[in-house]
Amino acid sequence: MWQVYVKELMELMRDKKTLIFVILLPILIFPVLFGVMALVLTSTTSKAMQQEHRYVIVNAEQAPQFAEALFYHKNFRKVDSGLTEPEQLIAAIRAGDFDVALVIPEDFQARQAAVEQSEWQLIYNQSSQLDFMYQYFSELMRRYTEDLQMTSLSQLGVDPDRLQAILTPVELRRVDTADTRENIGEKIGAFIAYILIPICLMGASYPAIDMGAGEKERGTLETLLICPVTRTAIVLGKFFTVLTTGLATTLITVVSFGIWTAVVSSFTGFDVITNVMASISVTDLLLIFLMLLPISAIFASLLLAISIYAKTFKEAQNYMSPLSFVVLMPLVAAILPGVNLTTTTAMIPLTNVALAIKELIKGTVDYGMLMMIFASTVVIAGALVAFCVHWFQQEKVLFR
Repeated sequence: MWQVYVKELMELMRDKKTLIFVILLPILIFPVLFGVMALVLTSTTSKAMQQEHRYVIVNAEQAPQFAEALFYHKNFRKVDSGLTEPEQLIAAIRAGDFDVALVIPEDFQARQAAVEQSEWQLIYNQSSQLDFMYQYFSELMRRYTEDLQMTSLSQLGVDPDRLQAILTPVELRRVDTADTRENIGEKIGAFIAYILIPICLMGASYPAIDMGAGEKERGTLETLLICPVTRTAIVLGKFFTVLTTGLATTLITVVSFGIWTAVVSSFTGFDVITNVMASISVTDLLLIFLMLLPISAIFASLLLAISIYAKTFKEAQNYMSPLSFVVLMPLVAAILPGVNLTTTTAMIPLTNVALAIKELIKGTVDYGMLMMIFASTVVIAGALVAFCVHWFQQEKVLFR
């Protein structure tokens, strides 16, 4: 078995494609991924904050102070349309004539004098995720409302100095019991698992295809079978080779993640990230790697079984493509808000490992639950390895 393992590993090391998939890609994937994400987010946010919005205000004479503040705001430019009805304003916004319309009631001043509440309408396209325009309006409205409150209280004979105590008799202040590591771990922990687990799959895919369907195409499988080595030893040697490449890819990715995080953390303004990374112990990193070990074994077994069944390299690739979607779905579930590691979620394959990694990043892991997840994943991996060995014994599979 170990002779087959060394032979397969040496052949993979001579292949440039293997070096690219297993070594080069994991080293570059984090800086490229985070760099592109940061660049796009920064560019989009900056553009959204600097964007000038064309607006129409109806019945501006009813609130001259607010209209003036809006007119001199750097992110707004007034447009005269002559439209007053909401339906007309909606149609004009959809046509691109302007971006937003503010409709002030015709009786606003009269209702204000009578100390009655009024309703203003802000009409705009709310589909944008970076809705800075509404933030600007909210800030202007907050200031304007405070001025109106002061005026109304004066008319009612109430001391304006006690405005805050009258409007908000009780202020609720939240005290967070979670430390910085737990807060950040909750946000990024499942995302890290979302990256690491597919990389395990990716690192094992190409070697698995090459050692099954690839050998069929090259005509070397028959030569290997007539060697004085049992088929069980052959398939286990191939399995451990695929497992090694998957784990190597993951290990290189984890190291790359740590290095690039340290580089980013060294810049000013990233002290929080530095403190969180410093709080993650070597034991936590080893436990993360330990959780990925049976996952890699599961992937190695599945991929090798598929590759052994396929007639050609291309056919094996076609069979493996749906596997990526099957793997991603449980990982997406782990990212969803409110999904935590419980007895129920600990029974869901892949989701449980992703949640366990998140708990390790947060520093709130239940080691009993962790061992239960590890044991159940090992059982699944063992069953799939046994199936892979059985699969390799079938003549109708080997010589399709």
